[in-house]
Amino acid sequence: MSDDILKATRVNLLADFYQSLLTKTQAEYLQLYYGDDYSLGEIAELHHVSRQAVYDNLKRTVTSLENYEERLHLYRDFQVRGRLVTQLQQIVQTKYAHDSELTTIIQKLAQCE
Repeated sequence: MSDDILKATRVNLLADFYQSLLTKTQAEYLQLYYGDDYSLGEIAELHHVSRQAVYDNLKRTVTSLENYEERLHLYRDFQVRGRLVTQLQQIVQTKYAHDSELTTIIQKLAQCE
């Protein structure tokens, strides 16, 4: 994958976790640029601001998202929990397949993610 695609994917994932901490404008610019693939010029025209204003806002917003993740680790912890649930499912299927109660609990845990 290209670096641009990886960055956009990461920004979208971080936004899923931290969007409620963003201002309405930050969230909207982020959605338009990274989610809906609008250009800086299109966003600027839509909001009656300069391209530079949109660029600066997006840059600050992405920095904020990265700072939130650096401090709170919500996305990282989500990934770790997902891997652990997958490992647990594999162990249960291999060693405890007959235990329907345990299987049900693992399925519920996986759905929480």
